[in-house]
Amino acid sequence: MFGFGGKNVDYAKYFVGESYLKSLVGEADIDVNVGNVSFEPGCRNNWHIHHNGYQILLVTDGEFRRSYWHLDTFWGFGGIEHTIPEHGYFFHGEETRADSATVSGKIHYVENHPDVQAFSYLKELIKDDDDVTARQSIPAPAQLYVELFRDEHNKKITNEFYPDHKELVADISKAYRELILDLYNHGCRDIKLDDCTWGVIVDDDFWNVFSEDGKYTRDGLQDLYLELNNGALVDLPEDLRITTHICRGNYHSTWASKGGYEPVAAHVFAKENVDAFYLEFDDERSGGFEPLRFVPKGKEVVLGIITSKKPELEDKEELKQRIKEAAKYVDLENLALSTQCGFASTEEGNKLTEEDQEAKIKLVIETAKEVWK
Repeated sequence: MFGFGGKNVDYAKYFVGESYLKSLVGEADIDVNVGNVSFEPGCRNNWHIHHNGYQILLVTDGEFRRSYWHLDTFWGFGGIEHTIPEHGYFFHGEETRADSATVSGKIHYVENHPDVQAFSYLKELIKDDDDVTARQSIPAPAQLYVELFRDEHNKKITNEFYPDHKELVADISKAYRELILDLYNHGCRDIKLDDCTWGVIVDDDFWNVFSEDGKYTRDGLQDLYLELNNGALVDLPEDLRITTHICRGNYHSTWASKGGYEPVAAHVFAKENVDAFYLEFDDERSGGFEPLRFVPKGKEVVLGIITSKKPELEDKEELKQRIKEAAKYVDLENLALSTQCGFASTEEGNKLTEEDQEAKIKLVIETAKEVWK
């Protein structure tokens, strides 16, 4: 994709099985041995690739060692413990398993973090493929902050350890920055921050409930999220690429929040210190492309206009038209195409078959090749 000489095809993470790639392209068509990107027996065999024509440019393990896309990372920090709350997360029509992360001491980074272990394993798999870059996806720092105030129990515990919230913000950012630098020192040059905080705050129903305690204005909360995220991204090596995926929830083909990006665009698009934004635009919940006008010139936007929640295939001509509409706000050369989210953000996965997932991926490839000729 962008930083590696290819462009404009970026189909999203978490599809299952080595067989997908083999059915899409033959080893003779790509200068990469497909067998070098398979994973341990018994795991979910999820992975993520960027695809430029018929060449693999970037891979991740698809978080196949995690139960959740976010909690496992939190549990790897010092001062955080795995707890079981009364309820899971509430999605549209479903409730998740009940797991959480709660403060148990001052938050700090612990060496040999599970994400570093996972990255090191992936890096070893592709060590002989010079043209392939290994990426690590981690939840955003703001996501940890939100988890620590998820319910009354977590709020109480967090306030006991951190009566000064400025100290909490500083410790979260510091722990994350040390994680990022540790990943870098283990060879990582591409990190993606998965972030549902912005995708939730756009929802007026959520905001009306959240604002009842009067602690934050909507702008004030956005300033806090930026402080948390950007605080972890200061003084990083110049050859480290940082991107972010803004999500509205992805669990068993359901969603958690709704709303366009307009309420947050002037903050996150204009001020977050990342190189690219992965954005959901797969249905009416996501609003229009107008908020993209806040994206600074030269930054990249990956359009998630193909849903990973349902098996039905989008119409290719309609996808092309939507890309054309987005190009009114971001130059076409700085746009890319992907599915809206992953096919399995948790171990439950979405309600699609392997064949459905393969068809979605092929649609991304075919559409992008026709748009960016």
